[in-house]
Amino acid sequence: MRLLTAAILSTSVLCTAGPAAAQAAGSADAKAAKRVDPNWKAPRTPWGHPDISGTWTTDDMRGIPMSRQPQYGTRQHLTDQEFAARAKQRQNARAIDDARTGTFRNEEGSRDFSYTSMVIDPPDGRVPPTTPAARARPRQGGSFGVGPWEKIQDFSLYDRCITRGAIGSFMPAVYGNGARIMQTPNAVVITYEMIHDTRIIPLGPKPSLGSNIQLWMGDARGHWEGDTLVVESANFTDRTAVGGAAHSTQLRLTERFTRIDPEMIDYEITVNDPLTFTRPWTMRLTITQQPDYEIYEYACHEGNHSMRNVLLAERAWEKEAADAKAKGLPPPPRVFEQVNGPDRAR
Repeated sequence: MRLLTAAILSTSVLCTAGPAAAQAAGSADAKAAKRVDPNWKAPRTPWGHPDISGTWTTDDMRGIPMSRQPQYGTRQHLTDQEFAARAKQRQNARAIDDARTGTFRNEEGSRDFSYTSMVIDPPDGRVPPTTPAARARPRQGGSFGVGPWEKIQDFSLYDRCITRGAIGSFMPAVYGNGARIMQTPNAVVITYEMIHDTRIIPLGPKPSLGSNIQLWMGDARGHWEGDTLVVESANFTDRTAVGGAAHSTQLRLTERFTRIDPEMIDYEITVNDPLTFTRPWTMRLTITQQPDYEIYEYACHEGNHSMRNVLLAERAWEKEAADAKAKGLPPPPRVFEQVNGPDRAR
């Protein structure tokens, strides 16, 4: 169950390989081949493009917050002491999850990075505030909310096995953080593991779609800038989210993929949506290869009993509530958190 997709976007802030001194000693980011040896070159395809193909995951980004905690200020990397504490925490998490069995066993990765946050611009490492118009938009519901659960359309696109969006499809989650990247001379193809979206990104000049055509994953065009694949996307719907906010149809994404090691790609995403955020912002993930990682079919619809069960349970609760009211009794309690546990998003 693993598929990796590389496409998240970056504008003008390109995180080029810098001296290892900027990263915490012993961190995976400090050990990347391009940072150890600035003359290191990425492998090439038979037609001469940098080779970024393969199966990649965001598992190693688990434990790195999207927005930076205030105590780190403008620092993009932990100190050696701070990194040692994180490495210990990640080691403990792996020990726990490696001993688990069951459907939702966490994928914890195999490396520790010293990033203080995924966001690298603005300099404070935090997702910018949303606009008043964005705050007025309805929040997404479904299993990540508290209802209502009257019909299938009350659930999120994620719940309905439709999509997690261009950025969400590669964000580290409990499991399913893989993607497979394939290359031809004229295109790059990214297939994500969870919800199994596939993006076909044409390379070189090609007319964009008309502005009246809107897609879940946007309309992408790619080109190479040296060793970096740059992907620019527009024509999004307004029904997916980025940075914790539902975006508008004015969203523009710029993604940059740069191979910095035989087993690492720096992936930068720049988000520009003036109707949603007060300024553009950029986040950086390092996607990696994991030992023995295999991607299997993500049969989402076939196993998606959750929506049916939630709707049946809501109808059963409504009947019990009506019976209680007829008897002059209070409605029965809801037990969402008791059943799902405190770690479920609300």
